Amino acid sequence: MKNPRIHTVFVFCAFLLIGLVASFVARVSRGQSATAKAAPAQIPMAASTLQRTVSLNASPAAREAASSLFSAAAAENTLLRNDLSWAFGGKSQRGWYLYDLLIGRTFNLAADASAAEFANSVAAWQKQKGLPVNGLVDEQSLKGLISQWQSERLKDKTPATPDQLLTAPVTDFYDSQRTAELRQVERRTYDAYKEMLAAAIADPSLHLAHSGPSELAPAEKYLKIVSAFRSREYQDHLRQQSPNAGSAGLAVNSPHFTGRALDLYVGGDPVDTSDRNRAVQVNTPVYQWLVRNAARFGFQPYFYEPWHWEYVK
Repeated sequence: MKNPRIHTVFVFCAFLLIGLVASFVARVSRGQSATAKAAPAQIPMAASTLQRTVSLNASPAAREAASSLFSAAAAENTLLRNDLSWAFGGKSQRGWYLYDLLIGRTFNLAADASAAEFANSVAAWQKQKGLPVNGLVDEQSLKGLISQWQSERLKDKTPATPDQLLTAPVTDFYDSQRTAELRQVERRTYDAYKEMLAAAIADPSLHLAHSGPSELAPAEKYLKIVSAFRSREYQDHLRQQSPNAGSAGLAVNSPHFTGRALDLYVGGDPVDTSDRNRAVQVNTPVYQWLVRNAARFGFQPYFYEPWHWEYVK
């Protein structure tokens, strides 16, 4: 072609088409159902963003071809969101709907799997990461996303020394009977937590619907600390109580040893990793607020546990 921009667009479309065809063929050969299972309601799409993969200056025919391919990718993503089979920490997983908010944060838009714009953003991210460009959050791309999220977590897991810790008041904790030994927090982490808590309390978006009382009223337990510093001995004790926790659950080398990891109450059962419970947690206003705002205060999430946040500054 004489126009290099149009040529680039068509080359990209060709790669995208190959990826989509291969994906559909693989799903058909496995005999997977084309009907997605019910899942928690998706977040409404945010305002439209600029196309990042296909140039707006490309020819109408090229844009139409790309749009058609992204629409096909969107249809496949709708299935993958609920049906994708993968594993983490020795545990079988199904779909990625529990990570809609984190995926949306990564792409800076709402993770509406049914939108062609979402597939476009996935393709742009895949190209940036050197992954096969097909616009799909398939197993390879999901693992790439997880790797990116994990890289943002606490790097230094040196256990906290006594002088680095303070004992927070019991009023900061979910369990009103928690002993002083289990209320220790690394000092800078605690300061950042209190600053973040104050911001959450002042945020009008965390008020219940119909101008009701604040979701963070004193009688509520949202954002209370469930667990902070844990000694190696106490972690070993917890592991003995839950021998089947696996690497996706109670870590052998836990970031809680640093005093800079906080388990916060975001709804549901405080620390239950069942899909049903996590589906409740990721849809609470408090968790959604944390995904949008916690990084401003130095906290990054552990994707698998909606309640787990680490101070990384």
